[in-house]
Amino acid sequence: MASMWKDLAMAAAASDSPADTGGRRTARSSTAAPFRDDGRHRVAVLVRPGVLPLELGLVHQLFGAARGRGGPAGDAAGATGAPLYEVVTCAIVPGPLRTNADFTVHVAHGPEALEDADTVIVPATHEEGATESTGRLGDPLAAALARVRRPGTRVASVCTGAFVLAAAGWLDGARATTHWKSAEDFRRLFPRVRLDPDVLYTHERTPEGDVLTAAGEAAGIDLCLYMIRCDHGAAVANDVARTTVVPPHREGGQAQFVPRPVAEPSARSSTGAARAWALGRLDRPLSLRELAERESMSVRTFTRRFREETGLTPVQWLTRQRIERARQLLEETDLPVDAVAARSGFGTGASLRQHMQSALGVSPRAYRVTFRGGEESGESRESRDGELLGREREFRGQDG
Repeated sequence: MASMWKDLAMAAAASDSPADTGGRRTARSSTAAPFRDDGRHRVAVLVRPGVLPLELGLVHQLFGAARGRGGPAGDAAGATGAPLYEVVTCAIVPGPLRTNADFTVHVAHGPEALEDADTVIVPATHEEGATESTGRLGDPLAAALARVRRPGTRVASVCTGAFVLAAAGWLDGARATTHWKSAEDFRRLFPRVRLDPDVLYTHERTPEGDVLTAAGEAAGIDLCLYMIRCDHGAAVANDVARTTVVPPHREGGQAQFVPRPVAEPSARSSTGAARAWALGRLDRPLSLRELAERESMSVRTFTRRFREETGLTPVQWLTRQRIERARQLLEETDLPVDAVAARSGFGTGASLRQHMQSALGVSPRAYRVTFRGGEESGESRESRDGELLGREREFRGQDG
């Protein structure tokens, strides 16, 4: 049975690996534990005071909805067999546990539940403790994590739960992600981890086993669906997505959700006047010589001082400002993509699509759909509705 499970898991991982913008991994295989005698995979969720109820609930909802196919007929989604996972919640001390909402949850299991788990998931906590501020595990948390079978057990985190995995040493040398608001703190505390703050989730195979991280609360949904897909294939994962009314895979990564406000150039900066001048003319071609002349500098001196003051080359800075202008226009106007491209200085829709795909992992249309939703009008809304109808038909497995 174990051999059969390993073969199935590896086949699923090879055929259903995520897009580069959503999450990458170093090995195209899954080391999820084999079935138990009752056919279920045991998932233990380790919660701490201040847990976010959404992060706890999504694990139970998604894994709990995963069922084998080919059971008694009658389930419209196609998932008709026995449950594929057993999900248990545990805490360092069982009993009532604070959440970041106005209610508590009762946790029936202590850390002993981690000992025979096939997958351990650590959600975030709203109450920042020593792990998030110092990068070290407190003694009770360290003792609880010591119960996890390593190597062998798959471990995962949601949002800033990645701080716990990193503090335990499970992310050393591995690629990981966390919420973009905590990225700088994470980098400072865990320099041995290869942080990628732009993706929704990551999957790395380390010497001790698979380790996965999700960027934020909603990205936890993407991660759970991905693990289900690795374990049981796309059909089961799609059944779960249908049951919970979420997309089985989202376009792009975390970068599209990170605000990058344009900083006001400082009057004391030697290149600030040129940057302020450029911000008012992003829709037209701007040469490096023009920018340098605004400060009465040679191109070489201007480029050197510009990098010292902004950390970017003038070309990199201009591209970033133009992307931010395009984001603003896509969110706040109904301008066609070609008009957005012209006003933000990219010239053509094709150029804008190329730059947004490279920087944010999504197309201009997908970005607008994400951030405008039902507020679009006219041609834009008609195009969106037609695209969504096509996706719904594909999602439900119906013919056009």
